[in-house]
Amino acid sequence: MSADNAPTRGRGVSVATRDIRLAFGNNQVLRGVDLDVPAGSVACVIGPSGSGKSTLLRTVNRLIEPDSGDVLLDGRSVLKENPDRLRQRVGMVFQHFNLFPHKTVRANITLGLTRLRGLSKDEAAARALRELDRVGLAHKADVRPSHLSGGQQQRVAIARALAMDPEVMLFDESTSALDPELVKGVLGTMADLAADGMTMLVVTHEMGFARSVSQQVLFMDRGSVVEAGSPERIFEAPESGRLQRFLSQVL
Repeated sequence: MSADNAPTRGRGVSVATRDIRLAFGNNQVLRGVDLDVPAGSVACVIGPSGSGKSTLLRTVNRLIEPDSGDVLLDGRSVLKENPDRLRQRVGMVFQHFNLFPHKTVRANITLGLTRLRGLSKDEAAARALRELDRVGLAHKADVRPSHLSGGQQQRVAIARALAMDPEVMLFDESTSALDPELVKGVLGTMADLAADGMTMLVVTHEMGFARSVSQQVLFMDRGSVVEAGSPERIFEAPESGRLQRFLSQVL
């Protein structure tokens, strides 16, 4: 692989939103959301279903455009940046794997590298193999997704996002569609990314992960951030009655 195309690690950038607001008709989905995720840190967003967590993530890489407010990477607005270029900087892993069933694991990863990054087939294949090795699946490069477990497919989805050399990774309930015995492997991969200094914004219902891996936890309800703080404070000394009730139901 050429030096110009080699991925660079540990160059994560800070992520922030400022007064993000979004409505679908009369439904106020996001009500002035502010967050700050320092470079190289992990922030987990928790809260009940319908609180706006996933929508917030989608505004960060502009899968959904906010009605007002701003999204900042390293202090610079990205709302006027080319969305496709932005999504190369901000990788995202969804609940469902979204892999092409008719393509091999390797081909699922190389497609974006050749079409969007402009890598040669050989360069793309080499990078795909490196990222598959990173998530422990290099030996599955030439099989199709149907031959993988759900947990393995999600790790391929993570490898695909990492292959684009993102500066930030977004995870939207990435383990919620998995059987319980498959969750551990995916969370382990995410924890490894955090240890490597990747900036990460994670919507999750895995409270143990949020407590042990993140530097910051944000609790959302009805489109607003109700409380934010260290995992210790959020889980051990919640201030609002709403957060206290939520934790009593999930812990």
